[in-house]
Amino acid sequence: MEITLYNKNGKPVAYIADDGETIYLWDGRAVAYLYEDKVYGWNGKHLGWFADGIIYDLYGLRVGFIRSKCPVATYAEPAKYAKYAKYVKYARYVPYAKPVFRIGYSNVDLKDFLEEGSID
Repeated sequence: MEITLYNKNGKPVAYIADDGETIYLWDGRAVAYLYEDKVYGWNGKHLGWFADGIIYDLYGLRVGFIRSKCPVATYAEPAKYAKYAKYVKYARYVPYAKPVFRIGYSNVDLKDFLEEGSID
């Protein structure tokens, strides 16, 4: 089952595919993936963490949420575009040390955060 990811304003931005790993934007691009509790870009960059339904940036600030963890009312999901073929994943960079997760919000929007891992 695909899991929608929302930004801090409750807007649906991306989703985790049925494989439980690949993160797609609504335009069909695979931009990131989950590996253990970490979020990696297709370009190999360690972007942050996914813990208890919340995506955290490298500083431990909240960037995205699944619906049940979103702190505000969520918007309806738009129609999904067809998924583009996935690129081959680049080698993963060494992960950063895990920070203390905080309740504050990152200054980076979820879409921009995930696009940092895009290859194109």
